[in-house]
Amino acid sequence: MVKLTGTQADTRDDYPARRLDFMNYNPDPDYSKPIPEVPVEKRERFLSRLTFLYGDQKARRWLPELERIIKVHQAHKTDEIVELEKAVDPSRRFSERDVALITYGDLLKTKHHSPLAGLSEFLRNATRLREVVNIVHILPFFPYSSDRGFSITDFRSVNPRLGSWMDIEEMTRHYRIMFDGVFNHISAQSRAFKEMLNGHPAFKNIAIVYHSKDELTPEQRKLIVRPRTSDILTRFDSIEGPIWVWTTFSPDQIDLNFKNPAVLMRIIDTLLLYVRKGANLVRLDAVTYLWAEPGTSSANLEQTHEIIKLMRDVLDVAAPNVALVTETNVPHKDNVAYFGDGYDEAQMVYNFSLPPLVLYSFYREDATKLSEWAAALVYPSDQTTFFNILDTHDGIGLMGAKGILPSEEIDYMVRRAQSHGAFISYRAVGDGEEEPYEINSTWYGALNPPDSGEEMMLQVRRFVASRAVSYALRGVPGIYFHGMVGTPNDPRVVEETGSKRDINRVLLDEEVLLREAKTPGSKLSAIVETLYKFLKARQRRKAFHPNSGQRVLSLSPRVFALLRESADGTDRVLTLTNVSSRPCALEIPLEALGGRSEAWLDLFHETAILKARGGRLYVNLEPYDVVWLAEEA
Repeated sequence: MVKLTGTQADTRDDYPARRLDFMNYNPDPDYSKPIPEVPVEKRERFLSRLTFLYGDQKARRWLPELERIIKVHQAHKTDEIVELEKAVDPSRRFSERDVALITYGDLLKTKHHSPLAGLSEFLRNATRLREVVNIVHILPFFPYSSDRGFSITDFRSVNPRLGSWMDIEEMTRHYRIMFDGVFNHISAQSRAFKEMLNGHPAFKNIAIVYHSKDELTPEQRKLIVRPRTSDILTRFDSIEGPIWVWTTFSPDQIDLNFKNPAVLMRIIDTLLLYVRKGANLVRLDAVTYLWAEPGTSSANLEQTHEIIKLMRDVLDVAAPNVALVTETNVPHKDNVAYFGDGYDEAQMVYNFSLPPLVLYSFYREDATKLSEWAAALVYPSDQTTFFNILDTHDGIGLMGAKGILPSEEIDYMVRRAQSHGAFISYRAVGDGEEEPYEINSTWYGALNPPDSGEEMMLQVRRFVASRAVSYALRGVPGIYFHGMVGTPNDPRVVEETGSKRDINRVLLDEEVLLREAKTPGSKLSAIVETLYKFLKARQRRKAFHPNSGQRVLSLSPRVFALLRESADGTDRVLTLTNVSSRPCALEIPLEALGGRSEAWLDLFHETAILKARGGRLYVNLEPYDVVWLAEEA
């Protein structure tokens, strides 16, 4: 069996520092060798960021602790890691070969002794998957008390029901791994919070505490932006009597108080632990709400951005091959702000506008809004890119469509999705009002009406065409497990559990998946073979590199058309996706394509070459057809 090891990665990529993604740190720090000092300019930047957050006096008090945490991390490095870090080129962090699979550690039912080990083995046995996926994002695999892993009781250990750190280490031998940094909050069942309730001085001020519910005024409450409709304050009994604690997400999820520098130090220490345990990317979960400030929206605040920038500074010194990924389900303008200036904040941002715009395009059978948005996308530097997801473990976020689609069109999407068996989650917007926040649905279920009498292959074509949009667009594709295998909606799951999000979290059976994938004519085999074809074609062309150029073409309202061009101009690919149920005949002027060649190779039928006639390229698209054409020299 072929494994994606460090050695194999070298044969697929001439970038030597890629080997860092598969290397292990020493389990214990080695203080027998000199530990490099933090460069002076970086030290000054650390101090500046801490001063912004806490003022000069506290900043100078806590800077030595930050440096200590970094030095401990440096002492864990092998000599080979130290040497390879010198070769890190941030502009080569991502490539056209990158495809991420998003999954829970136990989403797959296997006969293996631990879910994580079973997942690892499945990924290696599923041939098509093994050949195209090189990044695995494992959703929180830590001990937790609620919210399917996002109410963590211990940030620094693996949930024993899933496996162990050894299982994670084994997976890092074959894949680049994305860890979840759920740094906004801790579980109410965690030792840290219980010790705070006990009055333990080491845990004082780790949460945002009020001694009366009325301390947070109605005027302040109205300003708060959050993705829930529950009360922002939750009552607990402590050694000092009743207290009310800030809980953005649920009564079991206690917001950490980042106004306390000790909290920030503990989180940075945890971030570097994840690096040593094999994290190549760290997803900052719902980082929008990291810093709470009464009298403001408590979302997307300057302090939040400054903390992320500090994390980036720390990684630039301590682990320059590791990237931060921000997950912020907010309107597009706020979302892309997490790129910073392109060099000082997150290297990758979840593209939250993409899912609702793609879904809307297929509902309306019109790609105009999607094309207009894509044409205006800005990529701030060669060190940053989008994480192009269509669905997540939560469903399909709607906030990214705000300001792009009118509210009545978002309402239309909600009604259409509900008719397909989806549920809708809402968020509070002040004055007792609510608005739709996300569609709780599988991606296949959101696209395809149940019991409609449509042929299975038509629904499969619609599904794979929608996914092709995310593969063609500039960035790195991220595919949630259910969105990879075409799981339909089953509302009975929600009826059983009472959680709307569970509709997109049902367990998958390994034996069933492997059998169906090998059964000719089955839905899964059709999906797997087609998506594999798309991803292999993508990985073979420099035009799909995240730093390659992208131009949106207006050829037909029913067609999403992109012209991708490699940075050196030697590779150009035209991608055409028919978002409608009707055939579409295109006449494409060669001048719209740069006019350099009259011959274009069909990447899905590599013996087929289209030749222009009379200065035009003629392409016929069937319903939900996808055509990728590479310019022939």
